[in-house]
Amino acid sequence: MEWRGVIPAITTKFNDDLTVDHEFTAKFCNWQVDNGCTGIMALGSLGEGATLSHDEKVAILKTCVEAVGNRVPVVAGISALSTAESIQLAKDAQAVGCSGLMVLPAYVYKGDWRETRAHFEAVFQATSLSCMLYNNPIAYAVDVLPEQLAELVDRNSNLHSVKESSSDVRRVTAIRHLIGDRIAIFVGVDDAIVEAIQAGAVGWIAGLVNAFPKESVDLFNLCMEGKFDEADAIYKWFLPLLKLDVVPKFVQLIKLTQQEVGMGTERVRPPRLELVGAEREVALATIRTGIASRPR
Repeated sequence: MEWRGVIPAITTKFNDDLTVDHEFTAKFCNWQVDNGCTGIMALGSLGEGATLSHDEKVAILKTCVEAVGNRVPVVAGISALSTAESIQLAKDAQAVGCSGLMVLPAYVYKGDWRETRAHFEAVFQATSLSCMLYNNPIAYAVDVLPEQLAELVDRNSNLHSVKESSSDVRRVTAIRHLIGDRIAIFVGVDDAIVEAIQAGAVGWIAGLVNAFPKESVDLFNLCMEGKFDEADAIYKWFLPLLKLDVVPKFVQLIKLTQQEVGMGTERVRPPRLELVGAEREVALATIRTGIASRPR
């Protein structure tokens, strides 16, 4: 598992009866890889993981692995109400051929550092897979500070990456100063990607890549090559769309964007509902403006 590049946090496409569309999932994974993505990350927040049963999660991972084969690694998002559930999903992810795990804190109960550390370490140690810690204090109310991350890296030999989604690029600098190149720093906030790369990030768990994979990969690669003037032209165009990733209804918005580019539908599982009325029209205006002015 090489933690680097643009890895899409893929959405989960549902059929009319809200079952998982596995045929589309396989096609979609290969579309992302064909456009330069370096991996596939399934079952994250954007994948509506909290609405999926354990068996559905394992089936999705199996579909992704079989679809891309050895082209790129598949990373499983690991989240559940209990540590035991998370451990079982991690083991099942390894069994179906995943190459890495993105490990979240437990849902609902927000523990102190002793409890949070114990949860993460139990999942890390459940398999031999390379692991990414997902730090998103805004969404999950658990903040793993750089000093705590350094402690986990010291104690867990298969913790190789962090998805930093605090929206504070100073965290990237702090992590680099404390841990150096012992951990690969990924950005998990779409509208901070350029600034985070400038601070030392080497990867992007991306959202709008679900609709714009080529543009996402081009933006990332230009930044990594230090060609920020060229990257800026893409960033200026992309930024209104990237901001759809950082609001509460980001799942609905990104799925609506996919529908507009012809690669998915806006269908979501309750408790989420599709956008309606003025909210939907405002979103469509932003999306359609972006599509119409898309760089060629």
